[in-house]
Amino acid sequence: MKSITINPKGFHKSQIKFYIILVPLALFMALPIVYIVNHAFKPLGELFAFPPKFFAVNPTLDNFTKLGQTTQTSTIALSRYIFNSLVVTLAVVTITVIIGSMAGFAISKLQFKGRTLFFEINTLSMMFVPAAVLIPRYLIIDKLHIMDTYLAHILPLLAMPVGMFLLKQFIDDVPYELIEAAVVDGAGMFKVYYKVILPLIKPAIATVCILSFQQVWGNLETSNMFITKESMKTLAFFMSTLVNANNNVAGQGVAAAGGLIMFIPNIILFILLQSKVMNTMSHSGIK
Repeated sequence: MKSITINPKGFHKSQIKFYIILVPLALFMALPIVYIVNHAFKPLGELFAFPPKFFAVNPTLDNFTKLGQTTQTSTIALSRYIFNSLVVTLAVVTITVIIGSMAGFAISKLQFKGRTLFFEINTLSMMFVPAAVLIPRYLIIDKLHIMDTYLAHILPLLAMPVGMFLLKQFIDDVPYELIEAAVVDGAGMFKVYYKVILPLIKPAIATVCILSFQQVWGNLETSNMFITKESMKTLAFFMSTLVNANNNVAGQGVAAAGGLIMFIPNIILFILLQSKVMNTMSHSGIK
């Protein structure tokens, strides 16, 4: 009887049919990334060529040179905007994961009155678009007297209903037997959360990190609404001002270069964590 190889570790001829479908699809999905990269290196003539050119025929670094010259004329050093963005991004991503995982663990595994209601409220909050909560956020920030501080950047971005929902659903797959065994060994609920839950939900945590990073890295709302001091604004805001200030034919190269710079951290983070994200999307749970 002829043996059938299921899920071979190496390449097998039976996999060719999958490559025929997946390779063209992967190339098609990569086209926007290729376009963003090429667009940043196009000279001015190619940026407005008709018909539009997908690839840069004569790539140049002039757009980045002009971007550097523009940043040098700013009253605030570029390093200050980068520092603000790094501080805000690291704080938001870290606290979002902690809050989301703790809340997901409590709602999923702990028994207390109102836990279903809390989960329903979190699910309902995903229906609200950011514009709908802009005024309440402003009033809260103003009443707390934290305008022009890092907290004004961080606090509005901590609430991430999608992240909590994703983590809670992933924690649902953790067997109660593991928690009970840890409790029998003398572990408290915090130790169960830290030693049992967190190691088992690393794929979901990686996914939430990416989603949270994307939310805060390109955020303009906090700098526009809650910050008046230029030295407290973020890199995303500074790049947007460059685009607006150069909103003409000659300034489109600067805008393209700035767009690539803002995009690079997102793609790097996704490449580093993509295997974890795939596990989350397939909802593999406990092996």
